[in-house]
Amino acid sequence: MKEWEKEIPTIIARGEGVELIDIEGKRYLDGVSSLWVNLHGHRKKEIDDALIRQIKTISHSTLLGLSNLPAIDFAERLLEIAPPGLTKVFYSDNGSTAVEVAIKLAFGFWQRKGGVDRKKKKFISFTSAYHGDTIGAVSVGGIELFHQAYQPLLFETVKAPAPTCYRCPLSLAYPDCGMACVEEVEKIMKRHRSELAGLIIEPLVQAAAGMLTAPPGYLKRIRELCHRYDLLMIADEVATGFGRTGKMFACEHEGVTPDLMALSKGITGGYLPLAATLTTQPIYDAYLGEYAEFKTFFHGHSYTGNPLGCAAAIANLQIFEREKVLARLQPKIAFVKDRLADWKQWDHVGEIRQVGLMIGIELVADKKEKTPYPLEWRVGTQVCRGAKERGVLLRPLGNVIVLMPPLSITLRELNRLITVVGEEIERVTARIK
Repeated sequence: MKEWEKEIPTIIARGEGVELIDIEGKRYLDGVSSLWVNLHGHRKKEIDDALIRQIKTISHSTLLGLSNLPAIDFAERLLEIAPPGLTKVFYSDNGSTAVEVAIKLAFGFWQRKGGVDRKKKKFISFTSAYHGDTIGAVSVGGIELFHQAYQPLLFETVKAPAPTCYRCPLSLAYPDCGMACVEEVEKIMKRHRSELAGLIIEPLVQAAAGMLTAPPGYLKRIRELCHRYDLLMIADEVATGFGRTGKMFACEHEGVTPDLMALSKGITGGYLPLAATLTTQPIYDAYLGEYAEFKTFFHGHSYTGNPLGCAAAIANLQIFEREKVLARLQPKIAFVKDRLADWKQWDHVGEIRQVGLMIGIELVADKKEKTPYPLEWRVGTQVCRGAKERGVLLRPLGNVIVLMPPLSITLRELNRLITVVGEEIERVTARIK
């Protein structure tokens, strides 16, 4: 905040399509979808209209003991497109809470089974993971810069090495490694089998860690291990869901159905806070019982199943279907991959990681040694500041330049985004050298 207060802040007044417009009238291409949430552009007429219609009926009523039409409608539509086997929806209001719900459901599932299963209380989580900023979500996180300060408040987890190949935590090289990182997870499962309630993973991409990507087939093998060792798999699709990876959900790339799936960010097209935790019938059934048994899932939110959020979410899914968003996304994904291919040869581009329209460009001081720039040099920030001056809004993750534009971006707009970012990377790294 001290540094922010030194500068004249940019105050956004309105949005149009993939552009944001500040109070001075300057336009910016929204290169990170207003922190990864906007899908179809700002002021999308169909979502605007859906919200206006809903406001004219009711904006909110509790889901505690009641329900409402948009919440029912959206849950049904969501389950129709979710990985097969997910049959129940629990609403909340943000990604962190969706993860908290999943953790508590998984823990409670084994407690309600009783007997020796009550020993199953721990979770496998991954180094470099990010699942949100509430305490349970931080407990299963693994980014020291974000999470270390809260260590005394966190519950114990069992950490597994992140499935990233650029700086392999096992000091091996893909594909010759034979995906040894999976074997490490299996060793953990064998060692802690009797006490493990579940495993939580960001499928395909550890987003906040710098768009770190898992090797092909990793997710599927993790799913198989969870089956084999009898623990619940939680897929955190908060960042990867709703088309970001080129499919509706990242789990679809490897035909995986998790036991629980956390969703938020793009769920309303970037309009309103809403989240959902999807789960299976057996987990739902574990919480069924007579009143006196108190098997209830004791977790609730004032704004659970908010009708406005659900109305926006319904319109979001209708846009996906009507405009064939996923099909029209494929040429854009290919275009980005082609345009960035030459950057891999640049002296200070260590790695380019792309899954769909989730892109991370890691800048390094020494390409051969993969030596990162010192964070205090703020290389990523310098690139993004230069881009901002030229009308492109970005937000780096340290030395990683993140590109995650709205799915509605055109090829012409993509070309502008990539051109500006490339020129700023060259300018900043040349000056540092």
